[in-house]
Amino acid sequence: MQIHRSGSVLLTGAVAAALAVTALPAAHAAPSATAVISEVYGGGGNSGATLTRDFVELANAGSAPFEVGGLSVQYLPGSPSAGSQWQVSALTGSIAPGGRYLVAQAAGTGGTVALPTADATGTIAMAAGSGTVALVSGTTPLTCKSAADCAADTRIVDLVGYGSAVVREGSGPVPGASATASVARAASLADTDDNAADLAAGAPTPVNTKGETSGGGQPPEEPGPTEPGDVRIHDIQGTTRVSPLDGTAVTGVPGVVTGVRAGGSRGFWIQDAAPDDDPRTGEGLFVYTGSAAPTVKVGDSVLVSGKVAEYYPGTGTQSLTQITAPRTTVLSSGNALPAPVVLDARSVPARYVPSADGGSIDALTLDPARYALDLYETLEGSRVTFADTRVTGATTAYDEIWVTVKPRENPTRRGGTLYASYEDQNTGRLKVMSLDPARPVPAANVGDMLKGRTTGVLDYASYGGYNVQATELGTIVDNKLRREVTRKQRKDELAVATYNVENLDAGDDQAKFDTLAAGVAVNLSSPDIVSLEEIQDDNGAVNDGTTDSEATLKRFTDAVVAQGGPRYAWRYIAPENNKDGGEPGGNIRNVFLYNPKRVSFTDRPGGDATTPVRAVDTWKGVKLSASPGRINPASPAWADSRKPLVGEFVFRGEPVFVIGNHFASKGGDQPLHGRFQEPTRSSETKRIQQAAEVNTFVASLLKADKSARVVALGDFNDFEFSPTMKALTKDRALKPLITTLPESERYSYVFDGNSQTLDHILTSPGIRRLDYDVVHINAEFADQASDHDPQVVRIKVGGLWPWFW
Repeated sequence: MQIHRSGSVLLTGAVAAALAVTALPAAHAAPSATAVISEVYGGGGNSGATLTRDFVELANAGSAPFEVGGLSVQYLPGSPSAGSQWQVSALTGSIAPGGRYLVAQAAGTGGTVALPTADATGTIAMAAGSGTVALVSGTTPLTCKSAADCAADTRIVDLVGYGSAVVREGSGPVPGASATASVARAASLADTDDNAADLAAGAPTPVNTKGETSGGGQPPEEPGPTEPGDVRIHDIQGTTRVSPLDGTAVTGVPGVVTGVRAGGSRGFWIQDAAPDDDPRTGEGLFVYTGSAAPTVKVGDSVLVSGKVAEYYPGTGTQSLTQITAPRTTVLSSGNALPAPVVLDARSVPARYVPSADGGSIDALTLDPARYALDLYETLEGSRVTFADTRVTGATTAYDEIWVTVKPRENPTRRGGTLYASYEDQNTGRLKVMSLDPARPVPAANVGDMLKGRTTGVLDYASYGGYNVQATELGTIVDNKLRREVTRKQRKDELAVATYNVENLDAGDDQAKFDTLAAGVAVNLSSPDIVSLEEIQDDNGAVNDGTTDSEATLKRFTDAVVAQGGPRYAWRYIAPENNKDGGEPGGNIRNVFLYNPKRVSFTDRPGGDATTPVRAVDTWKGVKLSASPGRINPASPAWADSRKPLVGEFVFRGEPVFVIGNHFASKGGDQPLHGRFQEPTRSSETKRIQQAAEVNTFVASLLKADKSARVVALGDFNDFEFSPTMKALTKDRALKPLITTLPESERYSYVFDGNSQTLDHILTSPGIRRLDYDVVHINAEFADQASDHDPQVVRIKVGGLWPWFW
């Protein structure tokens, strides 16, 4: 039985590694048509070797640039032992079509020839004769140690086993690797998922993204064009989202350089100084230079030759039209830039995007006067400008903010923009970042003003869609947004709160514990019961079978006391290892904290990770079969997801049933700004099933006692207007309290500049007198301990007021 009570032993925990968020490429079980591992060499620096370092070379077999930012190269010994761990080297940048990407690894004492300049550098000492190398989506270490287990891991983009490696693709590993021989893929880059067939041993030939070899050589660049060709930018952009010249070579496309990006996805923007008169055809374009830093500067008049390509930066996104593998001629410098298009409430349409009944809008003719996303698409790569905009999404860790060019569009009470329904999209939202790394966007909170003129190039990316790469940035004016403090509950009020503490584990910095604890003790005024989401096991992402959270909760409750709060006790049920989703190895779970001086917990044995809790009808009223317990944990609705925690509390002699929830995330849903309209919300199916399970359980409590006091709360990962909420509240078993607030206050989370509600507190009809508050302390601020705001309901037990629906 895994019922856990407050303890006093502080275990040692490792700092949790942040899970890189990236669109998952196809699993390596399906041959890759894009990025592959093209060469592996583990003999660098060995006796007899010429090269001084090990290396892994990647290649792009596709026709569009392949982003590797957020991916990693990982290594496992050829014959892994029980203690063997995958070693990780993180990647940045991208690989041009047909290009190479070099990852340098550990150096030895032998050899005389250095590698060419590496595109990424790791410290892994790979074995010369046997080992496994994987290209992985994300930077979290793999855990598989067999070919079958690794074939089932969808994070693996490609995998190569050499020598006598146990983990490999196909009939066997690649033979012949040694101190003087690497294993390399054929020039065709064919990938049949059979290592022995696809790769062969030979002399090491490392190549980086610039085409340089270990001898320092580099293929000579072809000369650029000297005369304008027949194709202009508006011919490339066309009247739809996909270029009519996609895949076509173009020569001498004229334009003026309007912006240069030297980091990340490197390249520059050009805009035609002589536009046509068709508002549907764009006049700006991105020129992608791959790993090479652009050599042009703003104001240069250029001619560009290369290949037109549509780059889709993420799953379900729209594409970015660009020229790849460019050859560029600078005709003159210091030219005036085209006038920017003004974006404001008059120029941006009220409708968001045309419908394709769930299909792709790529082929639809653009209508920029009617749809905001069509307008933004016609301005892709062009200069835009706006002034005096309200900040609707605080500055992120990537120095980005969200603003609205429509100050009156669905404003919240505190300065944000409310996401009110699936049909009512906020068309004025745009993400802003600075093109000048020396002058990043300063810290800003929701409701602040980006004062003055901001001008830049309109770009498109997977996260957030259309964004402004600012070349001129306004000034942040502080609107003095302050964190809220809710009132203290009265003697006869039971205060129940929910707080998502964002993957908290015992290895986190004390500052995180202190800030979260202040949120409970000060801002929430020390509720009697706190339902926590995302408490991890004691060593966080370390995947060693640990499932307890005693040390994490000891540190957290100690921090609450230090902030002036009560000494909370706790209850939870530890999950089965790696069965509840979330960060691999983290074993997140729901936890109840409670103040034993104000409320008591009814401990009833029988609850564990796999046993369902039931409502038991007795002559004294309904009770739980186990407390704490879990709702139907074997149901497919909870597969690889957090199971609700149910507890029976007593306040002033009356039982209160609390259900802590953390429903499945929205991962996998098509983006609001994507090419599929209306977007498919595939993740919603699971949340509806989970809501039905909770509703069924609440109904069983109310069947035994229609006046039972039930509080269901937590991170439901869905909106108050969603089908999930309809399933949860079926037959009026529960009422969502967020709907009792004025519309401008119905939010607890900010995403892509939209203030929205993912967290909820719901109550049963037996709770007749209450006071509910969303306490805004995180989501609107650049410095935040969690990305969620907590909520609290104060319940007057024993009231006689009628229940209003």
